Amino acid sequence: MTAQSADEGLHAQGGPLFPWGSNLLTSSLLNKGTAFTERERDVLGLRGLLPPRVFTIKEQLGRVYGNFLRKPDPLEKYIFLTTLQNRNETLFYKLVQEHAEEMIPIIYTPTVGQACLEYGAIFRRPRGLFLSIRERGRVAEILRHWPHPDVRMIVVTDGERILGLGDLGALGMGIPVGKLSLYTACAGLHPYYCLPITLDVGTDNTKLHEDPLYIGINQKRVRGAEYDAFIAEFVAAVQSAYPRALLQWEDFGNTNAFRLLRQYRDQICSFNDDIQGTASVALAGIIAGLRLTGGRLPDQKLLFLGAGEAGTGIADLVVAALQQEGLSLTDAKARCWFVDSQGLVVQGRPGPLAEHKTPYAHRHPPLATLTEAIEALQPTALIGVSGQARSFTREIVARMAALNRRPIIFALSNPTSKAECTAEEAYQWTDGRVIFASGSPFPPVSLGGRTYVPGQGNNVYIFPGVGLGALVCEATKITDGMFLTAARTLAAQVADEDLALGRIYPALSRIREVSVKIAAAVADEAHRAGLARRPQPADLEADIRARMFEPVYRDYV
Repeated sequence: MTAQSADEGLHAQGGPLFPWGSNLLTSSLLNKGTAFTERERDVLGLRGLLPPRVFTIKEQLGRVYGNFLRKPDPLEKYIFLTTLQNRNETLFYKLVQEHAEEMIPIIYTPTVGQACLEYGAIFRRPRGLFLSIRERGRVAEILRHWPHPDVRMIVVTDGERILGLGDLGALGMGIPVGKLSLYTACAGLHPYYCLPITLDVGTDNTKLHEDPLYIGINQKRVRGAEYDAFIAEFVAAVQSAYPRALLQWEDFGNTNAFRLLRQYRDQICSFNDDIQGTASVALAGIIAGLRLTGGRLPDQKLLFLGAGEAGTGIADLVVAALQQEGLSLTDAKARCWFVDSQGLVVQGRPGPLAEHKTPYAHRHPPLATLTEAIEALQPTALIGVSGQARSFTREIVARMAALNRRPIIFALSNPTSKAECTAEEAYQWTDGRVIFASGSPFPPVSLGGRTYVPGQGNNVYIFPGVGLGALVCEATKITDGMFLTAARTLAAQVADEDLALGRIYPALSRIREVSVKIAAAVADEAHRAGLARRPQPADLEADIRARMFEPVYRDYV
């Protein structure tokens, strides 16, 4: 993952060690801007192409951070950061690393949702690869158009289920770009190894068909055998072009997400972050939250609002954790209940039941509403993964507080506009007794002379560390056991000081250290499972730290 190995890749095909002059200034991976030294300016042909004063990266950082603060709204800040990333990646990642709690909500949730909605309007410079269904039969050829031959991490979407915003087609490219930025910022994966990809198979969003600025192909979404053949060609092309790459499936619709994960997880090193990453971060929050309630995981009853890939993914991992603690599969599943758009998910309910819901269709009389389900089941935890804003009403939250001394309530839907309730509502309606987490960040809440800092149950705590751990040990596959290990590791990183604030996740300022711990645990799990191709070093954490990208300038001459 080091800068040296990435630079070796940059000139591995026999070209010059460095591009000269203006070409160097347009290479975001190598550009130092005004930080090029006097000698570098002479040797590399930069004299006169830059203003005469040489600045340190610290001085540059002061300039770009000041400019960032001048931007009037989050979308303008996003555009500014994207432009900086395209110009000077080292400085971009230095800025994100130094101001993680400010920058991560801009380059990812919640701002990335608005950026995707307006991706066509704010489009300036392409980043990543757009693979269109019209290019079937040429996918392998097009993959090789990417200028870096040693790709290790691919995040791919087909844009059908972007956050809670629905089908955005090619506008969904903001998600792979953002996720890979987090891999570098939060886990030290060198940006040279990262490749964002959008599979453009059309969109069923009619508003985009009518939008003159839409950047994707203007047709309905391809499905069925033609879609499957395109995916199969894509996976085969990735295996051929980038045999050491990890493939992260991102924001696919429910109809494809589960089956693609099942079909390809044993064929190519891959995982689905919406299913597995969300599950891991939610389980970590529950485990950490139990330190406040004093309860045990086997004694909990979880009620989910929303039965899509996020919800059932969380339930599957909770079941695995409960089995580790001695429960049978049947008893573990009985701890997880779901309410979807048709009411409580139960056996014998009229109408078809999606395959991923059937393991959690229990024997129970049908119930039409979430309120009825809470009254009948009396859950200890309520988890929102519905994408239905404000669906946790005052009545619902207050009832959870009446049933539990410390109710666990997670409003995990993204972006912020889709959250089931706000942090302020959750704390006020429970007199501050709630253990709360959300998918997007909320500000601290002052209540009764105390300040509560709500935890953000965001996948950024999980997927960068999991991916880094898999890459450093060269894992042949990603298992559910790795995500269970990641959840327990993350929960262990929550300090007593965090819990005292009501926060059940570590501060984002510690994200790189958290990612190291998760990466080491995941790599160790891969070694123990016989899934690592690289020998295990004597000091796994030290080996990982030595491989992490640090945003510092190299001396070129």
